[in-house]
Amino acid sequence: MTPDVARTAAVAGPLDRRSPTPLWAQLRADLLRRLQAGAFDLDFPGEMALVADYRVSRQTVRAALAELRTDGVVLAERGRRPRLAGQIAQPLGTVYSLFTPVEAAGLRQTSVVRSAGLRADGVVADRLGLEASTPLFRLERLRLAGDEPLALDTVWLPGDVGAALLGASFTHVALYDELEARSGVRIDGGREQITGVVPTKAEQRLLGIGASTGALAISRLGYAAGRPVEWRTTLIRGDRFCLLAEFSARTGRRRF
Repeated sequence: MTPDVARTAAVAGPLDRRSPTPLWAQLRADLLRRLQAGAFDLDFPGEMALVADYRVSRQTVRAALAELRTDGVVLAERGRRPRLAGQIAQPLGTVYSLFTPVEAAGLRQTSVVRSAGLRADGVVADRLGLEASTPLFRLERLRLAGDEPLALDTVWLPGDVGAALLGASFTHVALYDELEARSGVRIDGGREQITGVVPTKAEQRLLGIGASTGALAISRLGYAAGRPVEWRTTLIRGDRFCLLAEFSARTGRRRF
């Protein structure tokens, strides 16, 4: 997006109160214009923000959002902040499964299993604090949000933990829920590293993206009761997924 286009998308357009077109219809049209120009990539504004930006009543805003909901552009539910349909956002600092934010965005999360089974891998075993020859459960999936590819995901578990997952169906299930139900192991913490990357051509084909679309590479070491039990690598489309962080003076200040 060029700087001029970005500035245009960021600014609410004027509404003509003398026009025979209702204000809610003008507001809907301007929100669509801004969306097409690339606005609201990270967050869709709430009702009161739109009231302030456009200087209209809350009733007008709700009428415009109702039409956008009917059009399938936004999800606007009672008691929840409006958000773009299909936009997948994940707060940082929480134990999460990709399954949950996809479903919360109004999309059905499914998986295509590319491989699943027991094998040894010395590098991964070392990350999990195990001997190099220790059997590990490995699950590789293509994750879908709706009908579109979203992520390539590979998870490794110690064999004594992951063996319970052999034969399980991962078509429409959260791995963490299945793991807890079958083996009694609950992931309760971990550490992640997130890096912006350019996918390979093979990865682009699997994710259904072009060369101009970047991705996020996420590496996660998950713990259960203080024991490292999960090593996961995820390559997720940068055009469909974002990470959200909240901060305040109470959490301290760091210069960077």
